[in-house]
Amino acid sequence: MLSELSIRDIVLIEKLAIRFSAGLAVLTGETGAGKSILLDALSLALGARGDADLVRHGARDGQVIAVFDLAASHPAHAVLGEAGVSIEPGEPLIFKRVQSADGRTRAFVNDQTVSVATLRAVGRQLVEIHGQHDDRALVDTDSHRDLLDAFGGLGADAGHVAALHRAWRDAETALSRQRARIEAAAREADFLRASVEELTRLAPEPGEEEQLAEKRTEMMAAEKIAGDLNDAHETLAGPASSVPEIAGLLRRLERKAPEVPGLLDEVNGHLASALDHLAEAQNVIEQTIAAQDHDPHALERTEERLFALRAVARKHDCAVDDLPALTVTMADQLADLDAGEAALAGLEQAARDALAAYDRAVAALSARRVETAETLVAAVMAELPDLKLDKAEFIVHHAADADRRGPAGIDGIEFHVRTNPGTRAGPMMKVASGGELSRFLLALKVALADRGSAPTLVFDEIDTGVGGAVADAIGARLRRLSETVQVLSVTHAPQVAARAAHHFLIAKAGASGGNGAEQVVTSVTEMDRDRRREEIARMLAGATITAEARAAADKLLAGEG
Repeated sequence: MLSELSIRDIVLIEKLAIRFSAGLAVLTGETGAGKSILLDALSLALGARGDADLVRHGARDGQVIAVFDLAASHPAHAVLGEAGVSIEPGEPLIFKRVQSADGRTRAFVNDQTVSVATLRAVGRQLVEIHGQHDDRALVDTDSHRDLLDAFGGLGADAGHVAALHRAWRDAETALSRQRARIEAAAREADFLRASVEELTRLAPEPGEEEQLAEKRTEMMAAEKIAGDLNDAHETLAGPASSVPEIAGLLRRLERKAPEVPGLLDEVNGHLASALDHLAEAQNVIEQTIAAQDHDPHALERTEERLFALRAVARKHDCAVDDLPALTVTMADQLADLDAGEAALAGLEQAARDALAAYDRAVAALSARRVETAETLVAAVMAELPDLKLDKAEFIVHHAADADRRGPAGIDGIEFHVRTNPGTRAGPMMKVASGGELSRFLLALKVALADRGSAPTLVFDEIDTGVGGAVADAIGARLRRLSETVQVLSVTHAPQVAARAAHHFLIAKAGASGGNGAEQVVTSVTEMDRDRRREEIARMLAGATITAEARAAADKLLAGEG
């Protein structure tokens, strides 16, 4: 609950601090005394839009501090935790908003800087402000479904539906991804199959390119040597060989040697030696050629293999050494394509099962919401006669759309009203007048009690335009509400003020400024019983308080408890 509100240099407020307690607290005072300023200041602390005009004239900035006492389990702590704000267990929650005269604002929670958005998000969970023309809180149609669920205790059912919705969407996402993978693979299936067949036939091996290149180089060198050896053999043993001619010449010279003793001995010796060496060279050449056993087609086959590997590598834009891995990858992709079809069927079934589970839970939740709506309508309708809305009708407009599946189900929930028989029903904000709207909201809040409610409720002049029994009925309901949540009410109705556990008087008075000029400031004072009697009498009688007014005030206060 709100335990303290401190304001400095905001409009007419120079400096004040108000302590609040549990129960119903009312704020009263003359028109123009500054009651709206208090609410504007509280709204600023809760994250409302800043305005330089809020800063008191002559001040550099204004400041509002709101202190809350909350249970450690309150969801506001989780929101602050997500924003990086840590609060010690049992420590009060302190909102601080500084409004500068130049229009800038700063926001803090327990002296830790936060964004205004964070302040606003947490503020919505702490305080609800209801007034005749307030477009927040209960008139926000986005909150109506949550309020209905809170009233019917359907939070666990709604949470289950949300979890099933996530499971269904996750299943649909997995199914969509698998379909995309299969479609992508199918578009390349023919290419994959042809490539796998080609690579399988080629059967590339790691390091094969280097081995083939080295072998090719060796074979090319060997082939060149083999040609030279053949040429040498041809020179020595072929038809054009000069060996027979040298042998014939040697024989002729040997026959003539006796004719010239000693003259041809040396020549014939060298020729004979040359013939012996040539014969030996021929023999070695023939042996070397035979040892090589050269296959003239081996180089061709090696080159064809090497060129085939390199062509396939260029086709797939990879290195030759990567072809074995590519073969495995493409084969796996083909296998995935076949296995993917089977997996797709499983995912389709999983998505159908998830949707069916969601639809069953949604149908059950929708049925419970219909029942809860009837109960809520009855509870609100029971409050309307005493609030002078006996001819009005409260309606929970329920629209279920099976095609609008969402985390919260398929139900659209809006609170509608019909102010008079025969008139068209519609949203509260559009159909009800200011006074009617405030009373509808009060009846709804009483029916909801502490379910789906912030721990502090503020009602801004919801009793405007009513009096007598209706004002007393409003006071009774505010008092009843205050048994479960803290209630603050700005009121002009003495019947409401008399029901309060705490009564604050807002007054405006003159004061001397720093430059000696006269200034108007607003003060807030919690009153004891005697002063409450005078204030309630003033509210009854006006400017001149009569004995009859005091007696009536005593009577109202006597019925207080």
